[in-house]
Amino acid sequence: MPIYFYKAKNLKGEEESGFLSAQSSSHLSRILRRKGYFLISAEKKGSEKKRKFKLPNLVFFEKFIGISLSEKLFFTRNLRIMVKTGISLPRAFKILSNQAKDKKFKKALEAISEKIAQGESLSNSLGIFPEIFSNLYQETLRVGEETGSLESSLKVLSDQMEKEYNLKSKIKTAMLYPLIVLGLALVMGIFMFIFIIPNLKVVFEDLSIELPLTTKIIFALADFMTKNWVTAILIIGSLIFVLFTYFKSQRGEKFKSRLILKLPIISKITKQTNSALSLRTLSSLLKAGVPIVRALEITSKTLTNFYFRESLEKTARVVEKGERLSQALSPYKNLYLPMVTEMIEIGEETGETSDVLEGLADFYEEEVIDALQKLSSTIEPILILIIGGVVGFFAVSMFQPIYSIMGGL
Repeated sequence: MPIYFYKAKNLKGEEESGFLSAQSSSHLSRILRRKGYFLISAEKKGSEKKRKFKLPNLVFFEKFIGISLSEKLFFTRNLRIMVKTGISLPRAFKILSNQAKDKKFKKALEAISEKIAQGESLSNSLGIFPEIFSNLYQETLRVGEETGSLESSLKVLSDQMEKEYNLKSKIKTAMLYPLIVLGLALVMGIFMFIFIIPNLKVVFEDLSIELPLTTKIIFALADFMTKNWVTAILIIGSLIFVLFTYFKSQRGEKFKSRLILKLPIISKITKQTNSALSLRTLSSLLKAGVPIVRALEITSKTLTNFYFRESLEKTARVVEKGERLSQALSPYKNLYLPMVTEMIEIGEETGETSDVLEGLADFYEEEVIDALQKLSSTIEPILILIIGGVVGFFAVSMFQPIYSIMGGL
């Protein structure tokens, strides 16, 4: 049944909007009339007729803006508490939709509440919004529904999301300082090229002296940026677009993933981060009762690095043929430490694979945090050297002509 985004009014003049499932717009109108509302407008979800370019509501950009992990974690924790206390799912989703800060998330929760109230299962209702609720989320709750342990499945999900959130927060915090420093350096550089260097050029031209090559290069760049700034913006924008498009392709994604796995320091952190996320996700799915082959397929889709994703996709196919997980992962020693396969083998022998995977994920997360702390202490002197080198090059290029003038006096 299609889903409609509707706007309606009651006899008091109060407006209501949201998502509802209906066979047609007339069927939608009948549903709303039973609630005491009259349909004003209806728009089918996924229809070509979209509400574009309404900048005040940012409707056109909504599909590009994802729901934050922190908001989904908050929602999952609260849903678990409500399920535990016996609140019905439609009511729980309605209450949580009122608490949601993100408008897109709020509308999605309202639509899911309506869908469940009409008799649809929770996992299928979540599947209407795959951009919000991933396969991992849907499959975990599907197993919870089938086994009657929905509250336990929500606990597994919230624990997994909390660990993932903490890890990603630490990575973002570690990268914040160098990004701020580089951003400020870039802004200062643009300011110098646009406002200061052109004035220096006029002074040197009035003195009619022979300029060194480095000074000529700087003046040429300043001329280009001041006289052809539109062209400069178009070139930079086109370059970013081309790179973004290329890295989105399979070939570009493979190149980017391979490059990251070869960079000093970054390579180690990337391997540890992807290992931690994959092992944590796989552990959560197995604890929730998802079959191992399906768990491997879902986990592979949560990873950003092409080679880690490919390794789990191939491992799933090998395990499906009857091979054990530890043996299926053994060819990928360049991605996972030998300790991983050895520990998984012990877990398989003792029947505690999910617990072993969780322990390995904890180990890798600690390694990532330790590596990030070392990176933070290493990156500061590197940034100072880079910025100092650029400033030194600029200073020499500007002062060299002045020394030439002084020498000729």
